[in-house]
Amino acid sequence: MSISVRAERIAQSRIAAFASRLADYYDLGKPRIMYLLLITTAAAMLMAAKGMPQLALFGWTMLGGALAAMSAGTLNCVYDADIDRLMRRTQSRPIPAQRISILAATTHAAVMGVLSFSIFYFRVNPLAAWLSLAGNVYYVVIYTMWLKRRTPQNIVIGGAAGAIPPLVGWAAVAHTIGGPAVGLFAIIFLWTPPHFWALALNSENDYAKAAIPMLPNVVGERRTKRAIVRYTWTLAAVTLALFPLHVMGAIYFAGAAVLGAAFIAYAVRLQRDGEAAARALFRFSLLYLALICAFMVIDRIVL
Repeated sequence: MSISVRAERIAQSRIAAFASRLADYYDLGKPRIMYLLLITTAAAMLMAAKGMPQLALFGWTMLGGALAAMSAGTLNCVYDADIDRLMRRTQSRPIPAQRISILAATTHAAVMGVLSFSIFYFRVNPLAAWLSLAGNVYYVVIYTMWLKRRTPQNIVIGGAAGAIPPLVGWAAVAHTIGGPAVGLFAIIFLWTPPHFWALALNSENDYAKAAIPMLPNVVGERRTKRAIVRYTWTLAAVTLALFPLHVMGAIYFAGAAVLGAAFIAYAVRLQRDGEAAARALFRFSLLYLALICAFMVIDRIVL
């Protein structure tokens, strides 16, 4: 083998190793959750601006939000490394798989957190910066460190962290907090338990193995499914209440009514069926949140 060929293969190997390391750091930040948070942030910005906000402001807010979400997600992985090693669903994450060290992950999260706050504070506005930081502190300290291992209501109380991005998005545009953003906060807060419990129903054994008191392995499947139905009805009622409260208009009301009825149908079906119904409900809940945001934006812009 010639020296040039060997050098080329070494270079390719190093590039592949670097790309793999980048992918691991990306996975640490829980990108699927990040995308959901950015969708709700963007929806609030579009509502506050009644259209497309200034492009630079939108870009900085999305970048700051992405860094904040990935910082919090990485710190969650750092703190939960011990239980992630026990659960099949999380064993392949970079830290339990020993591809990234605790120190490296913590440093990475700290850098992203500082960058996020700086971007919000200097390129967006201080209110958005402090709201974003409050959401991260709530998720890491209140949910991850305090609630998750202590109470089956962990995801109920902790769900407030995932509901803060709409407040950040609205504040980025309006320098204050408006009614539609508060409405979206309430929707996400009530949406989180049925969404997450549907996932937990398929991971009940994993959570029990790691001694995490998720609702299914504490009260059982039947009571968890009843709780999902109750929360789904409450969610549907709250979404519709935004219309008579004059927070949202008729276009939103029509969309929310259809989506709420479909969500309830999935939840009721879950009481009769097993894992397949839980997976279907989980997938629909993701579509539900995206569509409810879309109807809110369309309603705000049109009306």
